[in-house]
Amino acid sequence: MKKNKVYTKTGDNGTTGLFSGERVPKHHLRIKAYGTVDELNSWIGLIRSQGIKEEHVQELLKVQNDLMYIGSELANDSNDSSMVGIDVINIKDVEIIENWIDRITDDLPPLKNFVIPGGHICVSNTHLARCVCRRAERFITELNETSKINPVIVFYINRLSDYLFTLSRKFAQDFEINEIKWTPSQKK
Repeated sequence: MKKNKVYTKTGDNGTTGLFSGERVPKHHLRIKAYGTVDELNSWIGLIRSQGIKEEHVQELLKVQNDLMYIGSELANDSNDSSMVGIDVINIKDVEIIENWIDRITDDLPPLKNFVIPGGHICVSNTHLARCVCRRAERFITELNETSKINPVIVFYINRLSDYLFTLSRKFAQDFEINEIKWTPSQKK
């Protein structure tokens, strides 16, 4: 019985394959975009495993699945989404995140300042995921300037960073951590 190998050696020359079969450099903007989405997915998996409430575990699991769809779409350099062979992210997925944000926000005190990340490992990791999400957004929007992508991806990633910020505040509340608000000193 022949075993499937993880390694193919096709990337040893510094290239990787897209869904179309085209080989591109591993530093190609498209690779940076979906690679950062993959990194974000890993951070969210870490958060999901940190003793949080089951409702947030389920939300984050949905996000991870959505990010797999987004990564697949970004790996498709064709305008034909059927090449991927799976569903694509849609506006209903964005609306779900907006509903989560609204629900969580209703349970939090109003915020008028920036928050200094930290205080608990879960809060910190959620802020790190938010930062990776923003980096993914920068790569995705840059890619969109040269290769038109599903616009819902941009909406989704933008909303996801808002969700992660809101979720970090919720975790601070759940773990009874005082948020440190950043109050800039005034020039003298």
